Amino acid sequence: MSTTSGPWLKSSYSGGQGGNCLEWLPASVVTGVVPVRDSKDTDRAPLRFSTAAWTTFVGSMKHSARR
Repeated sequence: MSTTSGPWLKSSYSGGQGGNCLEWLPASVVTGVVPVRDSKDTDRAPLRFSTAAWTTFVGSMKHSARR
């Protein structure tokens, strides 16, 4: 699957002001790789994480937000 197509989703913590926004491509999860990019620099190749690493990262961010 291409990492340049599909609906990229922004982090819910990005807000509407622009700035430091993280986007990821949910459609790629089935491939076992989650591409992640900076929404201000979408022409740059995305970083790629295993689904396990991405799940761990998101879980730790959710845990940190509850504190």
